[in-house]
Amino acid sequence: MDIAHDVRPAVFGSDLREVRARGRMRGSVALLGPAFVAAVAYIDPGNFATNIAAGTKYGYTLVWVIVVANAMAMLVQYLSAKVGVATGRDLPELCREHFGRSISVGLWVQAELIAMATDLAEFVGAAVGLNLLFGVPLFPAGLMTAVIAFAILALQRRGYRRFELAIAGLLGIVFLGFAYDLLNVGASVSGTVRGLVPELAGPDSVLLASGIIGATVMPHVVYLHSALTKNRIWARDDNERRQVLRFQRLDVFIGLGAAGVINLSMLLVAASLFHASGHPNIDSIEAAHAGLGRLVGGGAALAFSVSLLASGLSSSSVGTYAGQVVMQGFVRRRIPLFLRRALTMLPALVVLGVGLPTTGSLVASQVVLSFGIPFALVPMVLLTRRADIMGALVNRRITTVAAAVIAALIIALNAYLLYVAFTD
Repeated sequence: MDIAHDVRPAVFGSDLREVRARGRMRGSVALLGPAFVAAVAYIDPGNFATNIAAGTKYGYTLVWVIVVANAMAMLVQYLSAKVGVATGRDLPELCREHFGRSISVGLWVQAELIAMATDLAEFVGAAVGLNLLFGVPLFPAGLMTAVIAFAILALQRRGYRRFELAIAGLLGIVFLGFAYDLLNVGASVSGTVRGLVPELAGPDSVLLASGIIGATVMPHVVYLHSALTKNRIWARDDNERRQVLRFQRLDVFIGLGAAGVINLSMLLVAASLFHASGHPNIDSIEAAHAGLGRLVGGGAALAFSVSLLASGLSSSSVGTYAGQVVMQGFVRRRIPLFLRRALTMLPALVVLGVGLPTTGSLVASQVVLSFGIPFALVPMVLLTRRADIMGALVNRRITTVAAAVIAALIIALNAYLLYVAFTD
């Protein structure tokens, strides 16, 4: 069954045959990229806050949560990428077409609220990075973050590849920064292995586990990934779409794999340096930066702050892009990027302006994000299991079951958090 576009769409990237004609290596590299854009959202400043807090408080105990969350993220992003390849449309567009107007509007409203929580993490993190590096006060640093994010996003107007390369470059900076810190700090191999055994240490650890999942499986990039793949490579038939999808699978494995390594490195650094040496007072990003400088040296602290800044700037750009995809797909409306950014960044500017605890705000934002995951994940599972929508690329039964289990686990975790909140 061949359901996808029979003619080349008005907006497209490259023809598959043209890309493959560039040669094995160049052609393969050209087919990669969307997952690296998505991966940036999986290492945003919210991850810094939750992973450092988890490592500092519980040592290696929550290593397994990061591994499981990253495995979830790989499947989720693969399914999102498949939506775009199979249908030539993004997930919000398909929700509007198949779930009706009232449900689509409801999904859009919650997605916009989640966008505010996303911006809170990204803006606060980048502002803290600028403050640590250059001493810029937090509120002006937040405004500077908006300007730089717009500049990065403007690359997308000059072709998807430049935007992807810029984001991948920033991802590389974060990767190198934590690789340097981990090499300097070291980690217990036996402790890491023990941390792979599922274990929790009371309600507070459940809250952090939820925050880690909320910071890892990001609702807005579930929507965005399908938009990044829908017209990026033009495939003429199901056979070519399968070829494109194989490269998207590899793209997800590499991009999300790198994000998983970075997240694990964050926790290992905190567990090895702060938890093992008895520094329970390391309860913020600023304290972690100071602790690295004091216990390891200025180079480690510099690598940490540069990584934080690169993470905030790149994820902020991706978040703005995702917001436009969500609005246009669900309600067929577009607003100027400046207005969208101004609206969604308000909570972050309030946090920075009022002087609320930055790390506590970041962790809280990740918990909020975890509550938004089912609203993106459940519709995607329902749509990708339908042959009339996905055609030859419809999910296998085991894939649908695995995705449904992921959604159920996240919903159950959120229900438990609500129970703990109302019974305390």
